[in-house]
Amino acid sequence: MRRTALALVPLLLTAQAKPVLVPDVSQRNIEIAYSFTGAELLLFGAILYPGGRLPRGAAPTDVVIVVKGPTQSIVIREKEKVAGIWVNAGKLRYRSAPSFYAVASSRPLDRLVDARTRAIYELGLDSLQLSPASAAPAPVQDRFTRGLVEQRTRTGLFYEAPGAVEITDGVLYRARVAIPARVPVGRFTAETFLIRDGRVLAAAVRDIDIRKSGLERFVAQAADRHSILYGLSAVALSVLLGWAAGRWAARS
Repeated sequence: MRRTALALVPLLLTAQAKPVLVPDVSQRNIEIAYSFTGAELLLFGAILYPGGRLPRGAAPTDVVIVVKGPTQSIVIREKEKVAGIWVNAGKLRYRSAPSFYAVASSRPLDRLVDARTRAIYELGLDSLQLSPASAAPAPVQDRFTRGLVEQRTRTGLFYEAPGAVEITDGVLYRARVAIPARVPVGRFTAETFLIRDGRVLAAAVRDIDIRKSGLERFVAQAADRHSILYGLSAVALSVLLGWAAGRWAARS
């Protein structure tokens, strides 16, 4: 009996072992200069299966990659037309919303996992877990959330790319994610999920730093670290440029 139990241990360990993701990204650091027009990230990696190969007869696996920017507080305002003039009719503030969100998948998300799993892992624009700062009724929150998603989708800061992940021989995967020119700076994360039969088998994260460089970086740091001096300098420069423009106009 004891020998039988010992013989079953390796089989149980093999059955419980799960595949492991080894992800990477083409650029860990992206610098934004005055000529920055956007970038394209290549996200790639490998799936390491127990035993070193894809299990025979196993169901095919899918890969989902989510790239998120740093969270930020944001106010969404709703406009209404009154007497032919558009005015602000209402607003809702969110404590934390991703400044950038892109999801690439090997297949459409609704064919990979159910709505509950999508909500747990925030897979898809309709599954983002935002944090409204007010206790507005659910229909009002839903309306403003749709407005936030639509607004950022138009600017390229939010988007979904079903079918953008290519999987080779069930082991290697890759996808390309576009970073728009108006992307905010900060620490980004690229999270990869391995999915089979509607379940998330493995996940792995890589960090990406997006920061300003050159004159843009100097100005941003000055405004952040020396706000009073930066403000006075901006006023003085405006006065100087106005005076110079006036003198030039008087001479001409």
